[in-house]
Amino acid sequence: MAERVELQEGEFGRELQEKTIEIRRVAKVVKGGRRFAFRVTVVVGDGGGQVGAGVGKANTVPEAIRKASTRARKEMRRMNLYGTTIPHRVVGRMGGAEVLLKPASPGTGVIAGGGVRAVMQAVGVQDILTKSMGAGNIHNVVMATVNALDQLKSVDEQASMRSMDVKELKPFWDRGKKNGS
Repeated sequence: MAERVELQEGEFGRELQEKTIEIRRVAKVVKGGRRFAFRVTVVVGDGGGQVGAGVGKANTVPEAIRKASTRARKEMRRMNLYGTTIPHRVVGRMGGAEVLLKPASPGTGVIAGGGVRAVMQAVGVQDILTKSMGAGNIHNVVMATVNALDQLKSVDEQASMRSMDVKELKPFWDRGKKNGS
């Protein structure tokens, strides 16, 4: 796993964190033999709930990184987070890859590997439990993780949808707190 981190100024004054997750040489078979190119997977996030993933292909690595970074910035979306974790359990799918994301109590850390960890750090999640199932293709794992984050609903949104009290849907470590904090 090739990892390159760059910090750049983004919209609203937040620094964007850019991580190059994978650089892979791919081949296209043509009449005269094989034509090689590079495929790069990049994740861009602001560490405050926004994240995007992009893929770029080109004959040279720097050009592929530039394309992937541009696509990741275009794909940036706001995710529903709950403090330093996520509001509820969710499964994301892409191709043969499945990623399970579970909320964790404060102090747990990011229990994830490879592409999932890079996405979680870029979005700003500090406490989460994850499991990557199915295919190990890093590109599909990253896209499945972003898909899972897209499915997240805020606690307020879930409570109104299920006509329940917000206190009942909070994670167990926050339910017992007094004075609404």
